[in-house]
Amino acid sequence: MLALGAAGLYAATSVLQQSAAATVAHERSLRPSLLVALVRQPRWLLGNLAEVGAVTLQFLALRRGALLLVQALLVSGLLLALPVGAALHHRRLSRTDWLGALGIVAGLAVFVTIARPAAGRGDASGLGWALVALLGGGAVVALVLRAPAEPGAPRATYLGAGCGVLFGVTAALAKASGHLLDRGLAHALQAWEPYALLGLGALGFLLAQSAFQAGPLAASLPLITAADPIVAALIGVLAFHERLATGAGAVALQAFAGLAVIAGVWILARSPLLAPEPPVPPAGAPPLPSTA
Repeated sequence: MLALGAAGLYAATSVLQQSAAATVAHERSLRPSLLVALVRQPRWLLGNLAEVGAVTLQFLALRRGALLLVQALLVSGLLLALPVGAALHHRRLSRTDWLGALGIVAGLAVFVTIARPAAGRGDASGLGWALVALLGGGAVVALVLRAPAEPGAPRATYLGAGCGVLFGVTAALAKASGHLLDRGLAHALQAWEPYALLGLGALGFLLAQSAFQAGPLAASLPLITAADPIVAALIGVLAFHERLATGAGAVALQAFAGLAVIAGVWILARSPLLAPEPPVPPAGAPPLPSTA
């Protein structure tokens, strides 16, 4: 219930923040000045208030449940965020768009149901964290560098994917920090995990706003939503020793669920919602020529 509550608040956060970030000049992308410009917008501040509630519920959920389970349940917010975001931009989700979103959510739901993730360790080993930093950090850097320089759906997609990977890493740090808090605040403050959580959380926040700024919500949110639990699942199994069902039938269904998620992302990536909107000519200018 805590994870589902966080999913609803994250949906509201994404819609509010993206609608505000889209109004900021592209030159501020991936720069702290982007946040300076956004802090003047009430809609963005309201989105941040929702995010505080979402982060709180997510943190409480991670203290009680498996990393894989909590992060997978957060995907349910996609079904709320996409139609609301499309409505704000006066665009409509087609049946195909709904099919893609449902494929992502249903695939992860089947995965969680069949895999039956069980909680493992409260923290990862030094070697586990080193692998997380190397692979997760490398993936984020590669996706950000691969993102086109010009604003639009492709840039939003790459930045969104990088943001999703980073969110998966910060979820693992949040779980570890919660485990440290069980031993007392003084003990937690002596460890490195809470400080890494704050630093990477701030970086993820800036990356998310840049992804929202670059293009429509349908270009970034599906990748953020899908990459987050996938990365969290890998970290949960490899670093936190969370256990999954290993029978032949269970493994086959888990693979099928993974394919459903990939298919859902692919369908949304081809959505007309990701097509750039035609430029609006200035007042008094002749209409743009038709391309039909």
